[in-house]
Amino acid sequence: MSLDKLIAALGDRLSGNVPYVTLKADQPTGQQPMSLGDIEEHTEHYLTLQAGERKTRGMLTGMFAGWLGVFFGGFAFVLLYQGDTEWFLKFIVASFALFIAPFLWETLRPLPLPILFNRRTREVYCEQDGVLYHCPWDELAAVAYQFHLVGPYTGAMRSAGLEVLMHQYRRPERQVLVSLGLPMGKDLELQTCFWEYLRAYMNHGPWLDEYGNFSDSDVFVRSQLAINYKGSKNLADEWRNLKKLHQESGGRNYLRLSDLVMLFGALLFHPSELIREYTYKVASRRSRANWPEVVRERLDPNGPTERLIDVERNSGSLEL
Repeated sequence: MSLDKLIAALGDRLSGNVPYVTLKADQPTGQQPMSLGDIEEHTEHYLTLQAGERKTRGMLTGMFAGWLGVFFGGFAFVLLYQGDTEWFLKFIVASFALFIAPFLWETLRPLPLPILFNRRTREVYCEQDGVLYHCPWDELAAVAYQFHLVGPYTGAMRSAGLEVLMHQYRRPERQVLVSLGLPMGKDLELQTCFWEYLRAYMNHGPWLDEYGNFSDSDVFVRSQLAINYKGSKNLADEWRNLKKLHQESGGRNYLRLSDLVMLFGALLFHPSELIREYTYKVASRRSRANWPEVVRERLDPNGPTERLIDVERNSGSLEL
């Protein structure tokens, strides 16, 4: 997977005045490693990046169960307090139905698999429409390029993509460009920082310090993973802000309308966010079984370490 092939595949996106930088696994970028919120799992043996529908799975259950379900459940207990057990049971059933139906639909449907970096075999895997793509980490070709998205309401929005070139398992002539995260709101510096995080993980990890060197502690990694947005944290954050304002003002005139609105909004969305995150967690756990056997066995700490590209070469499906 040469850089020349990668740049040729990008075509017009890298032509003209589009700034870009080529990246290699064995060449440092000079940037400090940074996670941009796209990392889903960071473990001792592998790291995964969210892709496609994984970012939105669970929202439907959160909306139906977190808003309508909670409302119906609360209203049911009002009816019970008034002694109306018949309508209490009806509203309770409706409340559970508003959770169970979307929950089953979102957790039983196949979830797109993440982009997977395997430290044990030093490979990168990606699955699209049931087809496995891969590339050895040491031969991975990557490029980051900057561009602008222009819309009638947003104007020119700065964006930068980070893409790698991979090929289909046992079909090396079929290649695909894989985007490592969403490009919106990023620039070349941020993308090279993210690449440095991936490079440090694969070359020096699994636990790192702020300079990308090996560390016995996971403190820096946990601080980077905390960047990942979780709506369920909003309520605690808003409450913490109010307590801070209370302490700074000595308890006098510290409440502002904007703070109360933010606290109410966080409280309103808290049940739906908790349910959304739980639904996604269940769906994600079930999706791991959808990896092809050759990947699943390489995710086993005691599994084979032979790279898929070596399997292809030994079987004659990859030209040397």
